[in-house]
Amino acid sequence: MKIVRLATLFAAIIAIAACSPPKKDGVPVVGFIDAFEDATISQAKTGFIDALKQNGFSEEKGNITIKYNNAQGSIPTLTQIVNQFVSDKVDLLATSTTLATVAAIQKTKTIPIFQMVSPTPERMKVADASGRGPANLFGTMEDLNYIDTSFALIPKLLKPKSGQVTVGMIYNQSEPQSADALQRIQTLAGKMNIKVVALPLNSSADAQLVTQSLLSKGIDAFFANPDNTVFAAFETILKSCNDKNIPIFTSEAGLVQRGAVAAFGADIYQWGYQSGLQAAQYLKTHKTDGLKLEMVKVRKHVYNPAAAKKYNVIIPAGFEAVK
Repeated sequence: MKIVRLATLFAAIIAIAACSPPKKDGVPVVGFIDAFEDATISQAKTGFIDALKQNGFSEEKGNITIKYNNAQGSIPTLTQIVNQFVSDKVDLLATSTTLATVAAIQKTKTIPIFQMVSPTPERMKVADASGRGPANLFGTMEDLNYIDTSFALIPKLLKPKSGQVTVGMIYNQSEPQSADALQRIQTLAGKMNIKVVALPLNSSADAQLVTQSLLSKGIDAFFANPDNTVFAAFETILKSCNDKNIPIFTSEAGLVQRGAVAAFGADIYQWGYQSGLQAAQYLKTHKTDGLKLEMVKVRKHVYNPAAAKKYNVIIPAGFEAVK
């Protein structure tokens, strides 16, 4: 087993090296880091690159080079990717999801980092004593305030006859954002007559086992919180819940497209696009003057028509159907 893991890591390192061609004179280089493979999260990269194109920067024009690497959920590979980009002296780093952002912060204090699909510096535990994030950290962040609205959708849409709803959750103990979200939801649930049953899931490989255990506890709905492990294992979670006729609600609009009933949350594409606009400004001026971490601007109520029909959920006005 160890030999297989070493071979996998060695192959990843070779792939990283192969994706690092020499920097062309005068052409800025963007080092884009994805922490793991996920259909929803990948929308952030698309948005980021589209924002660069809208501002005149594209590989087709030959006026920018985008080096892209995905750590596939491996922390050693993620560290190697960041080290390689820092060694290459890329002009800026683009980081998607918390793990990638934190890894970049740990490795450079000078290269500008444009984060996306990542929380506030405080949530990532990278803020200083005064609450400020690293001086080279820019892009777009999210706090947990929107989760209140997302979670409150459950009793409104399910309309329980018994008065109390039991909601199941999975959380990753090693992800600060996930643990913080659970704590916030438990506090909110206590005020809303909602019972929360939560189980830890630290690896997507255990998703089916943990989800089935959760479903055996009499839950009425599943809430998919902002958690990289939940993102990676969502199809497994969805199948288990659908088999037991348990609807999924979430705070992530992208998961509705993948089968959850409804959400109020950030548009992942727009999240990446917003960070890309900042990166484009930096590439135009080579200065960070006026740039700062911004809260994600585009949030929306969305629903999945097929999932809503399956669970007989009546969607109120103001919700956008996903395609």
